[in-house]
Amino acid sequence: MRDHAVFDPEIETRSTSEQFELDRKRYLAQIQYLFSHSAFYRAKLTAAGFDTPEKVGDLSDIGALPFTEKDEIRETQANHGPFGAHLAADPSELRRVFSTSGTTGIPCYLGLTESDLKMYATNVARGYTAGGFKRGQRLVVGFNAGPFVAGAVYSGFDKIGASVIPVGTGNTERMVTAIQKLRATGISCTPSYGLYLIDWCRDRKIDTRTLGLENMITAGEPGGGDPLIRATLTDAFGCTVRESMGIGDISLSVWAEDAAEQGMHFMARDAVHVELIDPSTGVTKAWEDGASGELVYTALNREAMPLLRFRSRDHVQVTMGETGTGRTGPRIRCVGRTDDMLIVRGVNLFPTAIRSVLDQFNGAVSGLFLVQPSQHGVKQEPPLPVAVEVAPGATPDNPDLQARIRHAIKERLLVTAEVQLVGNNTLPRETYKSKLVDYSKAS
Repeated sequence: MRDHAVFDPEIETRSTSEQFELDRKRYLAQIQYLFSHSAFYRAKLTAAGFDTPEKVGDLSDIGALPFTEKDEIRETQANHGPFGAHLAADPSELRRVFSTSGTTGIPCYLGLTESDLKMYATNVARGYTAGGFKRGQRLVVGFNAGPFVAGAVYSGFDKIGASVIPVGTGNTERMVTAIQKLRATGISCTPSYGLYLIDWCRDRKIDTRTLGLENMITAGEPGGGDPLIRATLTDAFGCTVRESMGIGDISLSVWAEDAAEQGMHFMARDAVHVELIDPSTGVTKAWEDGASGELVYTALNREAMPLLRFRSRDHVQVTMGETGTGRTGPRIRCVGRTDDMLIVRGVNLFPTAIRSVLDQFNGAVSGLFLVQPSQHGVKQEPPLPVAVEVAPGATPDNPDLQARIRHAIKERLLVTAEVQLVGNNTLPRETYKSKLVDYSKAS
């Protein structure tokens, strides 16, 4: 099923030069707003030598401003709880307060005004329309409605006019029953959950193709655009698979793939300005075909918690050029997070890159793998231990396959790996996000 539906045609097909001029005006207004309403940014910019909006300058000068790091947000919320000194709206104006999972021990809170929430919903509507969801279509949703920001997708589905069946994580039987009884044809979930759903159905003798799914949109983690994962999901369900990517602090569905299936388009136009930087130097890079780098975001009309040059730590590969769907601008694939990167004897390695190597072994492996470093830290000595799960029905006792995968990793990624083949259904299946690096065996 292919369609070229566009939720906001005027905006999504706008030229990048025209978009930049519009962003320039919004940026100047947002900087004025930060100085007037955000104690955090007033102090941060003043300390960096920009003590007035005039000294901050134009959008073309944004590269001279300091980055905002996630740790700064955690720190200001700890010192100025519960929302932090970057809260730029009266707390009584907040219509949603989401939180992070608190993996560091203290959750971060994300407040949204009515305007902010509408912006999140609009980006979701754009992104998921591009992905193939339609008005009146019945959708099951594998994201919990709260307390986490992923729950804001429901507001976007309302804008599309879809018939939403909330399920969330933790009850796959309820999910499958809803699909079967209510004849849902769309599903939104993480790629990890899609893979988990395949195994869950297989274990219960349910033919996944009988579920009648027409389209799946994955988000929450990289993987939906990977050829091996996509082929596995497509073959199992007989549906199209496209991916979307957001970042909770900025918006959901900041990027989304359309019918061209040639990377994710920027969906947060008019609301967010995005830069590409070299993660090691912080220097801004041009949006050119084949470029790679880290995404940095700046809010353009945010009320509650605007962020300026927020480092996403998402490392992406850029594609340019026309696709035939009418959307303009750069497209991306996320290849991993810069803070997940390992350095193996001087070679930078994103764990997700191993998946791209496994693509050539489709049919012999399941696509699941786990890097199991022998020591803690970013720097690792070769060989790097990697557990690779074989395909259903295949035996892990296959020295030839083991050697070929090891050779392919060395040839493609320039890293010497110690490949261990493990039986199918051996590596953990996650109902939300999968872990690619496991330090439990590290010294």
